[in-house]
Amino acid sequence: MSKLHTKKVLKEYFDKILSGEKTYEVRLADWRCEEGDSLELIEIDDETKQPTGRTLKRKVGAVIRTKELEALDWWSKEDMQTYGFQVLSLVGDA
Repeated sequence: MSKLHTKKVLKEYFDKILSGEKTYEVRLADWRCEEGDSLELIEIDDETKQPTGRTLKRKVGAVIRTKELEALDWWSKEDMQTYGFQVLSLVGDA
């Protein structure tokens, strides 16, 4: 059963998601989100951090959790600590 998750987002990122330029979201994994869930994003003012009244919803596709990637031993712990991870958005054929 899919769930609806509501999160705040700054105007800069809200606008990029709304336009389709930004097709991913990076969040602290302190809550559980699964493929097929919905993410409701509430735009907040950069200075006051208060909601502006604009919201949008997106369906969640693939979910990658870095803690689970570490368990796969794809990279050494030293490399992971040195370089960290990148999340790449794939938006079409090159």
